[in-house]
Amino acid sequence: MVVLSLQVVRFPTPPYQISLRRQSTDKIIRCGIAEPSGEPAPLGQKTKYNDGFFEKAFMTLFARKMEKFASPAKSKTETKKTRRFDFGYDYESFVDVSKRVMEGRSRQQQQEVVREVLLSMLPPGAPAQFRKLFPPTKWAAEFNAALTVPFFHWLVGPSEVVEVEINGEKQRSGVHIKKCRYLENSGCVGMCVNMCKFPTQDFFTREFGLPLTMIPNFEDMSCEMVYGQVPPSFEDDPVSTQPCFTDICSNANPSPPVCPKLQA
Repeated sequence: MVVLSLQVVRFPTPPYQISLRRQSTDKIIRCGIAEPSGEPAPLGQKTKYNDGFFEKAFMTLFARKMEKFASPAKSKTETKKTRRFDFGYDYESFVDVSKRVMEGRSRQQQQEVVREVLLSMLPPGAPAQFRKLFPPTKWAAEFNAALTVPFFHWLVGPSEVVEVEINGEKQRSGVHIKKCRYLENSGCVGMCVNMCKFPTQDFFTREFGLPLTMIPNFEDMSCEMVYGQVPPSFEDDPVSTQPCFTDICSNANPSPPVCPKLQA
């Protein structure tokens, strides 16, 4: 277990009203966590994972798609094949590709790259078919929340479906990510916001027609995904004023009050 020095940053309450209610945790997908407790490591410590065949396959698929937009690696390290199934990418190298995609690009350009990568993984006409199969209803929101838990576990770690309240109506269309693996490994606010939160929200809301709001908590690295909730604009979202993790982000600048990657 690797101990990290973590600067706690207060995260303001979102301006939009979403009520979250936790349910039982016996349905949490544990994502091959190697910790003795089977849970993510405490804040300030890096969680160990035992990634299997499918996790490695998804990491490699996304990393290879993103490599087309990434700047050249500064140093090439040999991949040690210690397991039977090794596709050439592990989670650390996947995060490294993400960092290289950010280099030299504005916030909007980074988000556009993720959109292009996501579209490249779908067959022609898929967004239109998705809109027909999953119109923005309570059922569609709950169904996609249920799918998120098993299909996103390789990316964000263990999660669970939770009950949320949207416009006064309770529904099980929320997903609570206990400690986001992407944020934990990158340690970068800009990567969380530009390479995950906003492009994912935008993809579901605009391409699929199913609103999605993601609410990262930079105090404990958890995150809430709320299907059926229209996301706020960047200017109205509390993350737009979030400072860096100055103690753990390799690209951090301690001087500006806001992460520089959010200002570009």
